Amino acid sequence: MLSLDLIRNQPDLVRQAIARRHAGTPLQAILDLDTQRSRLLVEVEALRAERNRGSKEIARIQPRPPHLIEQMRIVGDRIKALDVTLDTVQRSMDDSLALMPNLPNDSVPDGPDSSANAVVRSWGQPRSYAFKPKPHWEIGPALGILDFERGQKISGSRFYVLAGPGAKLQRALIQWMLDFHIARGYREVYLPFMVRRQVVFGAGQLPKFADNLYHDAEEDFWMVPTAEVPITGLYAGEILPPDALPIHYVAYTACFRREKMSAGKDIRGMKRGHQFDKVELYKIVAPEESDAALVRLVADVEAVAQALDLPYRVVQLCTGDLGFAARESYDVEMWAPGCDEWLEVSSSSDCGDFQGRRANIRYRPAQGAKPVFVHTLNGSGLALPRVMISIMENYQQADGSVDIPKVLQPYTGFDRIAAPAA
Repeated sequence: MLSLDLIRNQPDLVRQAIARRHAGTPLQAILDLDTQRSRLLVEVEALRAERNRGSKEIARIQPRPPHLIEQMRIVGDRIKALDVTLDTVQRSMDDSLALMPNLPNDSVPDGPDSSANAVVRSWGQPRSYAFKPKPHWEIGPALGILDFERGQKISGSRFYVLAGPGAKLQRALIQWMLDFHIARGYREVYLPFMVRRQVVFGAGQLPKFADNLYHDAEEDFWMVPTAEVPITGLYAGEILPPDALPIHYVAYTACFRREKMSAGKDIRGMKRGHQFDKVELYKIVAPEESDAALVRLVADVEAVAQALDLPYRVVQLCTGDLGFAARESYDVEMWAPGCDEWLEVSSSSDCGDFQGRRANIRYRPAQGAKPVFVHTLNGSGLALPRVMISIMENYQQADGSVDIPKVLQPYTGFDRIAAPAA
């Protein structure tokens, strides 16, 4: 959430930064409501002062003058009416503030959408094949490890079933990635997959993305779209001591999204689903450490792709493609030769104090110092479906089998997935 003081005191700066996002926002409504709220507060305070003076005057006059009593009743009724109006204005302002996205960093390239994203570096060379590479939606079923028909049978479109060595490969990836990041200094947490409304709000998912989330209305539980959400909630409403930061978490969760916003995009195979597994990285840092933490976060994500020996590229998102809570983001995209495209497997974002402010997470820079909002960062490390796609398509062999990356073989117990015997 943006600071109201920033919006109030530097409206032109905020207006210019928001314009770079190429999206409509309720900025003017917030400014108008803030002005209205200030006028109402002045009037209410004046009336309360008048009521206090009148009450004192009535108390010292005996018998109490009826006309003064009537005047104070009218003043009291006016104060009650203004308090109702003030409450309405405040709620409208809070609702509008909740819809304001984060301000992009100056270093983020301008652009209206993903077409303006910038490739900043690449790693690895796409493999060459003596045959035409197949897409994963042909490889998986032929190996008996991926079943789209039964996934749709039990749950509908955008669901699938992994079986046998396919299921074990996914489980091995999760275990290996958790171990990989723990060795790099992250602390693992296992989290609930359902959270309270306020937790989803604190992470910046509500109210803007309500239509894209799965919700149990009776209990008001929200299925997590990413582990970023419950991790943000871990310290909501707390003031952390001076020696608490930085905090680095890694977590596995299933993720649940309606994927309404992906309408019209290529969704064939495992690319987009309503349920998928992901290993998430999350950092809580002091404001002065935020920029450097993002560099290290992206490096940690890249290290996973390099260890798997999968070609990838790093893409800096332009202003028009930034996530709602992000002020700067970098995607890692793996090459998928069968699909013949780059697939996003991670998006790493620096959210500044945006989530810290929404979730009210603060820390003391020193003993006795005034608390300040923490900065948060998050990144997929990695999202499973597209990593599975990249492994199947990059490691496919002419006979239809799929080799297993060396780092995963101790976790799978096999080095190749071959077609079942006829």
